[in-house]
Amino acid sequence: MARVPLGDYLLDRLCELGIEHVFGVPGDYNLGFLDRILEHRKLTWIGNCNELNAAYAADGYARRRGAAALATTFGVGELSAVNGIAGSYAEQVPVLAITGMPATDVVAAGKPVHHTLADGNYDHFGRMFQEVTVARETLTPENPTAQIDRLLRAMWHGKRPAHLNFPADLVTLPVPAPDAPLLATEERPADSAGLAQFLAHVAELLADAESATLLAGYQIDRYGLTGALRTLLEAGAPIRACVLGSARGTVAENAPYFAGVYVGAFSGKETRAAVEDADLLILAGAKATDTVTGGFTHSFAPLRTVQLFEGHATVGHARYEGISLSNALAGLTALFSSAGHLRPPAPAAVPGRHRQAEEGPLTQNSLWSRIESFLRPGEVLLAEQGTSFFAAQDITLPEDGTLIAQPLWGSIGYTLPATLGAQLAVPDKRCVLAIGDGSLQLTAQALGTMARYGAAPVVIVVNNDGYTVERAIHGATAPYNDIAAWDYTALPAAFGAADRSVCVRATNGEELDAALTEARRNPDKLVLIEAVLDRDDSPELLSAICRRFAEQNNY
Repeated sequence: MARVPLGDYLLDRLCELGIEHVFGVPGDYNLGFLDRILEHRKLTWIGNCNELNAAYAADGYARRRGAAALATTFGVGELSAVNGIAGSYAEQVPVLAITGMPATDVVAAGKPVHHTLADGNYDHFGRMFQEVTVARETLTPENPTAQIDRLLRAMWHGKRPAHLNFPADLVTLPVPAPDAPLLATEERPADSAGLAQFLAHVAELLADAESATLLAGYQIDRYGLTGALRTLLEAGAPIRACVLGSARGTVAENAPYFAGVYVGAFSGKETRAAVEDADLLILAGAKATDTVTGGFTHSFAPLRTVQLFEGHATVGHARYEGISLSNALAGLTALFSSAGHLRPPAPAAVPGRHRQAEEGPLTQNSLWSRIESFLRPGEVLLAEQGTSFFAAQDITLPEDGTLIAQPLWGSIGYTLPATLGAQLAVPDKRCVLAIGDGSLQLTAQALGTMARYGAAPVVIVVNNDGYTVERAIHGATAPYNDIAAWDYTALPAAFGAADRSVCVRATNGEELDAALTEARRNPDKLVLIEAVLDRDDSPELLSAICRRFAEQNNY
């Protein structure tokens, strides 16, 4: 049997998951592993300026590729990445966090080496990861390949991050090459009796229903079920479909059955009616978190609601275990294909489709109407949490377009490095990022990393002079919501990207039109557009939800 270095074994397994890039920062405990990446025929190393940026980039990559890998050094490196991994855990994004750690004999002797707490305990940091990972392992010489396979399967099936401690001396340990595919075992079959009972219960509700609406959540994307969802919606029965803001792109927004983005009480009238007044409501992988439900202002009639999650489903108050999202959608497709008695819905007026771009000084409305017109089929829109995320809920995505955001974890600065990861994951689809000036200042170094590795997204910096979302919640004039005034168009050059970037400042509609035209003329360059807006101009949805959050926080 052929034998390979243990580092290569891990990298080959990562390739099986569709991973072609590894993000991270070098440190003396992971340098040998990074050598294996550089020599690998299918993988590319993406060095980042810091570990947090690398973790965010890996998250963005995994959202488009299905999984990602991050490599850091022990202690100082891995802890710098923990916030990014926690975000991936909260939003169900599979990222493998690989920590290069001291050699096994050093650990066994408990030596007080650098990057430790000098107490002989080398498990402090791994235990910190335990709270934000689905599984973790520290490789041992006895059976490391089984440890790797077990960890990767847990990450893949659980759709959450995993943590791997990789001792420096084991990187070149000879081990048998993989002799079977990592994911050779087919998906665990659902409990056939439970599935049948679930579908029979749904059939009872469906028989008495005159209208049905499906509300999609982000689990549809995480489990690769966008195609299956669309098969259900196009099975023949007249179903209305809405999405939560975390699931944009899972439903075709140019389809006649699309009825908008549901944000609880802050939804458009027709969207709210489609969800809340339906005789049968199906929540497909839709977690009702505060940011996407207007601060829990949603209203679902319990006895008329069906909920689908990976591993279980509910109908009213009845719960059915052992049912995968995939099998549930397939079963419902069969049911709805013969549900011709449902009342055909009237065409919905979806926000954004007929909005006109204003001239004159830039406003949130004129900015986003132009972003909507700029997007082409298949392109990826990234919207930073806060102003950009909430404004993006009022535009219609193009055909096969998707939205990447982080509404649950909501770590500001996330989307700039995530854009790097997403652009490398789908190089044939241009990424367009809208990020606030305050958020960009947290992770600005990612601009240099983008240019270094040939990523060419369009980055729109929404410069409204500070933390707009915080001002809308509390402290409208407080100095803690102010930021330093940067020259944003000078940043790419400062980060070494002068000859690989185009930078434009726009203060009005005409200048923004020209800037977006320039972006199309330069598909192979990083394009940074600084869009200058009044500090008090915020999207209507953001203002409404921030008032809600202020009430919840007792401000």
